[in-house]
Amino acid sequence: MPDPFVIAGRLLRSRLILGTGKYKTFQQTARALEASGADMVTVAVRRVNLDRSKESLLDFIDPKKYFLLPNTAGCYTADEAIRAARLAREVGISDWVKLEVIGDEATLFPDVQATLEATRVLVKEGFTVLPYTSDDIVFAKRLLDAGAAAIMPLGAPIGSGLGVQNQANIRILREMITGIPLIVDAGVGTASDATIAMELGADAVLMNTGIAGAQDPLLMAEAMKNAVLAGRQAFLAGRMPKKLYATASSPVEGVVR
Repeated sequence: MPDPFVIAGRLLRSRLILGTGKYKTFQQTARALEASGADMVTVAVRRVNLDRSKESLLDFIDPKKYFLLPNTAGCYTADEAIRAARLAREVGISDWVKLEVIGDEATLFPDVQATLEATRVLVKEGFTVLPYTSDDIVFAKRLLDAGAAAIMPLGAPIGSGLGVQNQANIRILREMITGIPLIVDAGVGTASDATIAMELGADAVLMNTGIAGAQDPLLMAEAMKNAVLAGRQAFLAGRMPKKLYATASSPVEGVVR
């Protein structure tokens, strides 16, 4: 692949990572995943039927086609998140984890200190940890030092659909975080938001509500697939400089007046 996307040694085809909550049915979830082209999907450990005694989301996600990334959504302490990650590994889902430790119920902002604590514990236990965090460069570096496999800052509050509200901070993170992927997580509401995130230099975008909450989730999933691809291509191409005044598209030198 000319522009490979790799997390912790795992090669992924798509730079779009999908959450699996908020869809009307499990069938709609499966169709949205197909339309998105994603090959990594997150599943909330606390919201799926792990004993498979009745119909479960896991029945609609082919583990041969999608890489399952358990997440610790709904956890408010480091201990809760650690237990959820261990449970996902014990039942055979994965020893990877999208780590979420929420610090505020109204905004769903992360508790960065608890996230750091949980990262240290889980990395020592052999987990591949992808932490949801703030756009704070200091904590991003601490997570990196703790062994995080990616840095996943929010672009706006979870489920808000506001788009990337912290572009300067994402740019700074992109410049200062090297060696592991930078994945914008939360806030994307439409295709242009995903493109902007990628143009800022993000390696990938993780989203859920932006697709599940659309009037036509399947069409939005396809739009997001194209948006992430376009944004990545634009980032690699390098945009033209911004200028205050116009420049003629056709050269005027040598033109007879």
